[in-house]
Amino acid sequence: MLRPRIIPCLLVHNNGLVKTVHFKSPKYVGDPINAVKIFNEKESDELIVLDIDATVNNVEPNYKMIAHLAAECRMPLCYGGGVRTAEQAKRIIGLGVEKVAISAAAVETPQLITKISDEVGRQSVVVVLDVKKRLLSKHYDIYTHNAKKNTKRDLIEMVPLVEELGAGELVINSIDNDGAMKGYDLDLARRVKQLAHIPITIMGGAGSLKDIGELIRNCGTIGAAAGSLFVFKGVYRAVLINYPKAADKDDLIYANYPF
Repeated sequence: MLRPRIIPCLLVHNNGLVKTVHFKSPKYVGDPINAVKIFNEKESDELIVLDIDATVNNVEPNYKMIAHLAAECRMPLCYGGGVRTAEQAKRIIGLGVEKVAISAAAVETPQLITKISDEVGRQSVVVVLDVKKRLLSKHYDIYTHNAKKNTKRDLIEMVPLVEELGAGELVINSIDNDGAMKGYDLDLARRVKQLAHIPITIMGGAGSLKDIGELIRNCGTIGAAAGSLFVFKGVYRAVLINYPKAADKDDLIYANYPF
């Protein structure tokens, strides 16, 4: 039976692990490889690693770093950042990564989703959509390039399109909630969950395990991704890699999952 997944998301900037607030002011929090080792020990469900420099700087994915991450990682690994061709995606999968994430390229050239899906298999294609709610509206615009570029594309229209084109999974990242640690945008999560027929992961806003429980209670089988929650501890945001113990994670899921 499919069950909710609790997924740390690591952002890489200048080869270091960082955390942002509303996609701004990246704060250095450590070495990506060391973080992977700790999440291995804590038996994380999955891991998402996003290089936030590659697309903005229009450079190739850092294959050397990806190979090191894949060699160290003992859980399903999703990598994103700078992927613009099916050949790049195939090379990344060949390094031992289970899933390749595309964002700006998927929005700018949706047909790329199909090309990558044909090359590596639908199950390995993740589309990441960074979204921001329009003022005085229920609609969400999709942004790219670290939330610097508003594509003017509506999320609700994009979800069925990327699914039709061959995406195997969808990650929705709330720009408004990024790093705020005040809870997920549950209205956003519910709307996407109703639209999508493929696995979805919601990211942006988790400040406690209670927030993850609320997401699971509202959406059922879903991926709950978080960055700040798993790299900071306490009100002063001291850097400490953490993840719920297996028993605590099971209690969290079963207490909130709508069986």
